Amino acid sequence: MNWENRTVLVTGAGGFIGSHLTERLAQEGANVRAFVRYNSRGDKGLLNLLPQKLHNCLHIIAGDLRDVEAVRQAVRGVDTIFHLGALIAIPYSYLHPREVIETNVMGTLNVLMAAREYGVRRVVHTSTSEVYGTAQHVPINEAHPLQGQSPYSASKIGADKIVQSFHLSFGLPVTTLRPFNTYGPRQSARAVIPTIIVQALTQDKLHLGSLTPMRDFTFVADTVAGFIKMAQADEAIGQEVNIGAGDCITIGDLAQKILHLVGRNLPIVTEEERLRPEKSEVMRLHASNAKARDLIGWEPQVTLDEGLNHTLTWIKDHLDRYRPDVYEV
Repeated sequence: MNWENRTVLVTGAGGFIGSHLTERLAQEGANVRAFVRYNSRGDKGLLNLLPQKLHNCLHIIAGDLRDVEAVRQAVRGVDTIFHLGALIAIPYSYLHPREVIETNVMGTLNVLMAAREYGVRRVVHTSTSEVYGTAQHVPINEAHPLQGQSPYSASKIGADKIVQSFHLSFGLPVTTLRPFNTYGPRQSARAVIPTIIVQALTQDKLHLGSLTPMRDFTFVADTVAGFIKMAQADEAIGQEVNIGAGDCITIGDLAQKILHLVGRNLPIVTEEERLRPEKSEVMRLHASNAKARDLIGWEPQVTLDEGLNHTLTWIKDHLDRYRPDVYEV
């Protein structure tokens, strides 16, 4: 499928994955409507870091996913919607569950209503591996039970189910991509890999939360490739598909791996404020990517060591974007 001159909408375009997806689509010739959350500074988020030559391919739309009319105007006339817009931080969802649920659930409903109204060719909805909660069996396939262990994960379960209902009830051509712990350049310190790297480069200790949870880390370029393939494959319509590396590592072992790459040996301190509530902590996420391979022909291309090196190099060059002494919620 050729993206040349196709008009696509990316919600959450100013975020980590959204900016990489927007960049890839613009490079392939798409006309990208980049929906970012309005702020009085006119801040486009991570889109500011895209090469200047790509900015001519972008139409920035500032708004709020909870605003029905803002979403309708953004959707009118587009071929494909990549719906990444959400409030994603789990600690933030403990503090502000209403805002998280309204944005993630009602925002998704607004996107689906507009897509149905204007006959959009395809909606690619973004889920999260957090909807599975702590693994009941591994690797986790798409049939694994959904468990809302945080307000954030519960909001994404709600959004996923509404997406499914619009396909079954109205035949809306939707597909759900479920990424497992994407990481890479541009990611904020609200995620664990940048948190570890920044502290490893600048501090005398690593301040982390629990070291025993296991996560399946996927490099951002691989996740973006999954979005592209999901939008192209008719076989993916109505399906939920995991995008994950198919391996997992404890946070403690990840920290040691990063310290080795940085060339430092630092003590690790577990801080109470960084710990999730006991019953909310997801202890193990380990993806089965068999469905992605069989249905859309996706497989990870970047190893964890390669991806960590890419990420480390980028963060070294952009340390001024981080506050190593602040716990980012």
